[in-house]
Amino acid sequence: MEFNLVQTIAIYALPVIFAITLHEAAHGYVARHFGDKTAFILGRTSLNPMRHIDWVGTIAVPLLILVASKLFGGPAVLFGWAKPVPVNFHALRRPKQDMLWVAAAGPAANLVMALGWALLAKASLLLPVGAYSLPLGLMAEAGITVNIVLMVLNLLPILPLDGGRIAVSLLPDRLALRYARLEPFGFPILLVLIFLPPHVLGSIMMPMVQASIGMIETLFRL
Repeated sequence: MEFNLVQTIAIYALPVIFAITLHEAAHGYVARHFGDKTAFILGRTSLNPMRHIDWVGTIAVPLLILVASKLFGGPAVLFGWAKPVPVNFHALRRPKQDMLWVAAAGPAANLVMALGWALLAKASLLLPVGAYSLPLGLMAEAGITVNIVLMVLNLLPILPLDGGRIAVSLLPDRLALRYARLEPFGFPILLVLIFLPPHVLGSIMMPMVQASIGMIETLFRL
């Protein structure tokens, strides 16, 4: 089937926006639960995506990756970001321990959204074939994929990703301090792995992504 940019944007727009922005909101909700009200005071625990959208990270970068993957092929790691939710780790009741739950909240939100999209995918299969069921099914499929990719990506133990913060929380204090010092190098390394061939990051992630999607499809009999 010929690649249609408008159709692809229409299918992926909502899944991408919600996957990225609600991921950030989840960090704020959990941080508030453990004592840090910074995000709540600034209105960043809102479920309104407009409060979290970064026009480069939430819109432009995922769109460029999506178009490039459709035009040139290769394993696509749909990467993006929203405005970071401010978390004052020193305001948490137990900063090092609570950091784990604050960091894990984002990937957990993506998993919940993937399951929600799976329910919609199941509904699209039960509806009569028509003008609504097909677009719903395609959008639900995109929602599952986008959220699982972002979940797996964010669980990689690379700072400043959530997986890196989880690692810092779990490591002994001395090792955690040394590991935290690597954070300035994490984002450039991540960008190199994403955008340069031979798609190293995609090759690492795809088995985990495919296994996770397969489990969801089995669970919902899709």
